[in-house]
Amino acid sequence: MRTPQQGRPGGARDRTRSGQRREPTAGQNRDLLYGRNAVRESLRAGRRKHIRLLVADNVERESRLDEIERLARGRSVRIEAVPRDRIESLSAFGHQGVVLESSAYPYETATDMKQLAARKSIVLALDGLEDPRNVGTLLRTAEAVGVGLIIIPTDRAVGVTPAVVNASSGAVEHLRIQRETNLVRWLDAARDAGFWIAGLDSGEGSQPLFDTDLAAPMVLVVGSEGRGLRRLVREKCDLVLSLPMTGKIESLNAAVAGSIALYEIYRDSEEASR
Repeated sequence: MRTPQQGRPGGARDRTRSGQRREPTAGQNRDLLYGRNAVRESLRAGRRKHIRLLVADNVERESRLDEIERLARGRSVRIEAVPRDRIESLSAFGHQGVVLESSAYPYETATDMKQLAARKSIVLALDGLEDPRNVGTLLRTAEAVGVGLIIIPTDRAVGVTPAVVNASSGAVEHLRIQRETNLVRWLDAARDAGFWIAGLDSGEGSQPLFDTDLAAPMVLVVGSEGRGLRRLVREKCDLVLSLPMTGKIESLNAAVAGSIALYEIYRDSEEASR
């Protein structure tokens, strides 16, 4: 689905109070996760190596923070009380008084696509999304509907950064995400493994989302915020789907459109399994 451009790549990242963009980093192969939901879900998932938990010394106490500290102790993570200024110097706005230093996100390196197809899985492929908030929101929906695999290109696309983890409320920590250098070639392999390929885009040749049988195994491809699906990616789709637009705006945000489509695939798949 073509969506309005959200500004320059990375333009929607969290900003410091001075207005400058800042993505939390902790050096090579390290991430600084921030926000209570993101930190809690990373600790719950236990897929990263967690190094230390920083908590602002004047932070307001509540049940989520108690749970975070309990999870950290259970994983033998060092907990440090630090001045709030230290937290703010390390993380983006919206940290809620906690930062978790962890290893980098554990991407999948190889996936048995035939096995996923046999399980009638839903797979989400992102064709060049660059806005961390869009990606995080869409991945939160993907986790909610049980998507079996996420494919993100290695070039001209945002990966799993701390901003994406925060925007997803930590949902990405429970997902299987794989980076691919050539999305077009990967789509061919997915089709050979037994998947249908559905692209979300408007324009000539598209068909209404709600009038189409979308039962899994299905790969949904969502295009970038500004240009939609790339031409070669669109040509690899068995179906090109569009959402009805009866209002005055021309398109929906990529995360909103993708989320609607994911739930429609989920609904069709559930009905087909009965």
